[in-house]
Amino acid sequence: MKKILIASMAVLLLSNAPVRAQKREILINSSADLAGFDTKRLERLDEAMNDWANKQYMNGGVALIAKDGRIAWFKAVGYNDIQKKEKLQSDGIFRIASQTKAVTSVAIMMLYEEGKILLTDPVSKYIPSFSKPTVLDKFNAADSTYSTVPAKREITIKDLLTHTSGLGYAQIGSKEANAIYAKNKITAGLGVKDDNLLAAMTRLGKLPLMHQPGLRFTYGLNVDVLGCIVEIVSGTTLSDFFQTRIFKPLGMKDTYFTLPEEKVSRLVNLYSEDAQGKLVSGSNNLLNGPTAANYPLLKSTYYSGGAGLSSTIFDYAIFLQMLLNEGDYNGAKLLSRSSIRMMTMNQIADVNVGDNKFGLGFEIETVEGSTKTPSNVGTYSWGGAFSTSYWVDPKERIVLLFYRQLQNSSHGDVVEKFKALTYQALKN
Repeated sequence: MKKILIASMAVLLLSNAPVRAQKREILINSSADLAGFDTKRLERLDEAMNDWANKQYMNGGVALIAKDGRIAWFKAVGYNDIQKKEKLQSDGIFRIASQTKAVTSVAIMMLYEEGKILLTDPVSKYIPSFSKPTVLDKFNAADSTYSTVPAKREITIKDLLTHTSGLGYAQIGSKEANAIYAKNKITAGLGVKDDNLLAAMTRLGKLPLMHQPGLRFTYGLNVDVLGCIVEIVSGTTLSDFFQTRIFKPLGMKDTYFTLPEEKVSRLVNLYSEDAQGKLVSGSNNLLNGPTAANYPLLKSTYYSGGAGLSSTIFDYAIFLQMLLNEGDYNGAKLLSRSSIRMMTMNQIADVNVGDNKFGLGFEIETVEGSTKTPSNVGTYSWGGAFSTSYWVDPKERIVLLFYRQLQNSSHGDVVEKFKALTYQALKN
């Protein structure tokens, strides 16, 4: 009887072991079937993506689907150059823009875990110009003059992580933010050559907030400020911090602020729609503007923590798998599971982001949000201005990425269709 009891306990322990082990997966190639997808139903995704490329809803696209670390689908369709009929490659380097924000958020949480910062720290502790903040009261559109009222409190690092600080976006924000920031030479962070990040963020700190801290979610330059704080606290550039503390440990070999010469040819071409809805080549030589398309080629030292990276879909899948693994990937431990929990839970109380909430760097799907999409409550996600998107679904243990390289697309609905086509192929 005693032997039977011991054997039963051993079986129970073994049966429970994979639950913890599966949280430490590395990405491996797999068949769709072994990854938990119905191969036949997943063919619908093949058909749809090729159809979108053939109809020129996009010039091309790359997608990666992984479940429990097993890559079920990793393909490129369409063209990198439509006129030359040059096929898009799955290892193409994409402008991921605002997907940079999640990386900067991880960097901040690493400093938090090292005891070098607190999320409750006022930003003025690191950038003094953010002390005694004011809030925009009245704005005169004719000459961009304004009046202010005192802020009820200073903004904190957590306010920056959750986009509840009241900072707006330059160039792509509200008319008030665009005008006020332009007068003070504040940009969205791309294509900047003749400025210094600390100098720019110091100027930003002297300008009015768009609303009282914590009052609402306003997508803004919060993460550029966070990137500046990483540089101040770590004593190194954001680029060096990312490379030495995040990218190299994870094995992310193709993620950069400025592409090295030998990888420039892999930068994916950018397309946009003309007035008739036809795809035309985007300007890879655009030097100015909020979405300066040539930013991966500029040898700039202005490292935008909110928008400055370029990467491959596989590199970023590694980063997301690390998050799904609760901070670990292939022997590298970047964060603890408690920090990942904090990052991927509602951190904005009753403030809403559409139907959803926001954590420390990610949109978090709520019950209400999940009524309109197949992903589960707790799925965290974001994307970039050049039409790149990602999702992590902890319940299904899915990492899902869909990359295009487009501006001004009238076919944004393909993103939700892509999600639907992925989830419908899951096995029961």
